[in-house]
Amino acid sequence: MTLSRRQTIALALGAAAAAAVPLPALAKIEEAIAAFTGGAAVGEGGITLTAPEIAENGNTVPVQVSAPGAVAILLVASGNPEPGICLARFGEGAGSQMFATRIRLASTQDVVAIAQMADGSFVRAASEVKVTIGGCGG
Repeated sequence: MTLSRRQTIALALGAAAAAAVPLPALAKIEEAIAAFTGGAAVGEGGITLTAPEIAENGNTVPVQVSAPGAVAILLVASGNPEPGICLARFGEGAGSQMFATRIRLASTQDVVAIAQMADGSFVRAASEVKVTIGGCGG
């Protein structure tokens, strides 16, 4: 296969443009989760994520996460420019292993909570939040 000069230039410009595009949000979330878990397997159950099914305004979306017996909880959002939202750590004096906050969501997306349990295992919960008015410049 031979390429003309125009085809070669077009191919090179396409490759350069593809290299300049940031990683997709899904890859960023997987990286954040892998950094938190150290690559360990993540199970289901033992964690409760409460978020609205529909958020009329993405600027203030109420979220609550509860994981009895957890030592840390990571909260991420798949569609935000920066997916990491919160990392909560619980000490021995913590009365309960839960937190509630309001977050900004750019658009309809999955909100994922990963909890590190006291025995070193990890569990996850996810909830899709439909956003009608974006909160991150949308």
